[in-house]
Amino acid sequence: MQVTIDLPEDVAVRLSSRNGAELPRAVLEMVALEGYRSGELTEAEVMRMLGLRHRTHVDAFLKEHGAYLDYTLEDLEHDREAHRRLGLR
Repeated sequence: MQVTIDLPEDVAVRLSSRNGAELPRAVLEMVALEGYRSGELTEAEVMRMLGLRHRTHVDAFLKEHGAYLDYTLEDLEHDREAHRRLGLR
C-alpha cells in the first residue's frame, strides 16, 4: 500500500537529512521504529517493511536506533531449556 503525506518544507528538509536517507526511507524507518517501540509491529513486520533480508539486520537496525529487542527473562529460560534438551551448552 502506498501512503501520501504532506509535510512542511522545513520539516521535510530536516527529515531527509537524517542519516543521509532520502525522505521516503527516513519516514518509513521512523514509522517502523515507532511501531516496534509501541508494540504495534513485530520484528518480522519491521523486517518486511524495510526490506531487510535477515533477522540480524533487523536487530542491528533496532539497536542502532535505541530500540532493543523484546527479550524477557522468560525467553532466556525457554532458550536455555531448549539448549539443554538438545544437549547444547
